[in-house]
Amino acid sequence: MSDPLAATLHISAAGLRAQSERLRVVSENLANARSTGETSGDDPYRRKTITFESEFDRAQQANLVSVKGIGTDKAPFTVEYDPGHPAADVDGYVKMPNVNTLLELADMRETNRSYEANLKVMTQAREMVMRHIDLLRN
Repeated sequence: MSDPLAATLHISAAGLRAQSERLRVVSENLANARSTGETSGDDPYRRKTITFESEFDRAQQANLVSVKGIGTDKAPFTVEYDPGHPAADVDGYVKMPNVNTLLELADMRETNRSYEANLKVMTQAREMVMRHIDLLRN
């Protein structure tokens, strides 16, 4: 049987890793929200997505979250009229990334809150371990 406090630390650490990776993906999407192709007909940046999975850690006897994969969003690109752009087609339209900045900012906020929640759990578990050690000393 594993120590519940150690298991709690492992669970929250896995959550921190997953949310950190999620934040990286969201940041990359935001950074490329206006990245078009270089020439006419080139596709622009395609929004990345992240999926998670739960995996059982036998040593800790706990389910841990992990990144299952990073994929791409198959949503269609939008087009903007900009005849002077190097990636414009013959009609003057440029394919723009399928990144919705508002959606990415909301996802970033949710990711940040999830990260902070996992960090708070880890802090509380560490404090409980330290209190336990202090009780054993006395």
